[in-house]
Amino acid sequence: MTLTVLFAASDANWAEYAAPLRAALDEAGLSARLTRDADPAEVDFIVYTPSSPAQDFAPFTRCKAVLSLWAGVERIVGNPTLTQPLCRMVDPGLTEGMVEWVVGHALRHHLGMDRHIVNPGRVWDPVCPPLARERPIAMLGMGELGTACARALSALNFPVTGWSRSPKTVDGIPCLHGSAGLDQALSQAQIVVTLLPKTPETENTLNVRTLALLPDGAVILNPGRGALIDDEALLAALDAGKVGHATLDVFRMEPLPQDHPFWAHPRVTVTPHIAADTRAYSASRVIAGNIRRAVAGEALLHLVDRGRGY
Repeated sequence: MTLTVLFAASDANWAEYAAPLRAALDEAGLSARLTRDADPAEVDFIVYTPSSPAQDFAPFTRCKAVLSLWAGVERIVGNPTLTQPLCRMVDPGLTEGMVEWVVGHALRHHLGMDRHIVNPGRVWDPVCPPLARERPIAMLGMGELGTACARALSALNFPVTGWSRSPKTVDGIPCLHGSAGLDQALSQAQIVVTLLPKTPETENTLNVRTLALLPDGAVILNPGRGALIDDEALLAALDAGKVGHATLDVFRMEPLPQDHPFWAHPRVTVTPHIAADTRAYSASRVIAGNIRRAVAGEALLHLVDRGRGY
């Protein structure tokens, strides 16, 4: 039987994914028609991004799964018409990119690179940074991405403490959970990395109260979700010197409005949501692999828990 796979995403996504996804489906041994237009009653799988015009999933009565090209699913998980299984994207290429961004910016702040890279006054400033083992890091979020970043930083001898809302066990990384665990992790962290999903429970995880727990001059790296941080509380903490610098890749509104205070703040670095991106060649293999599993009657990978929102 030939499967019908509906590609419900933008024109730009189609131009990027059509060839590698067809190749991945062939490589997986699947007889499949990849299309952007099909009778909903004949669709077996949907490859999806929130930019798609497909927002009503009720007509897709034969669909076995909706396979997101995005790691974040907050814009679809609450759709009341979505009764099909939903799988988020866990792409090896995306994970590698996130690890590189987090490690790069952690090292930038740990080593104090800005003093020497931007030195218009030609100041001889022989300040020796501490060793990595003397620079505690809190990793907020110990999912696929947080765990990969925690392990990479730990391999460089940073003492990394993981935190998540529910208990997690990761070899070699001490993990805390719950509100008391969050307070403990933040109170000792000189660098904080936020890689939590966006849910009602995680919004404003870093706020007036929790930012006050940080050691003076702590650095925040946010490649996770803009809503994890209370913007006004962060700006106040930066102005007061409680937070030494914030490197932010994600924002509540994107692109970040030109009049937003983050652009002009001397202790803020804005990067344009580039910490990690889905790579078409590797993501296509993830999609094809999950379709093959479904056809074979195997459990889907990266299945979203609707109750938890990710």
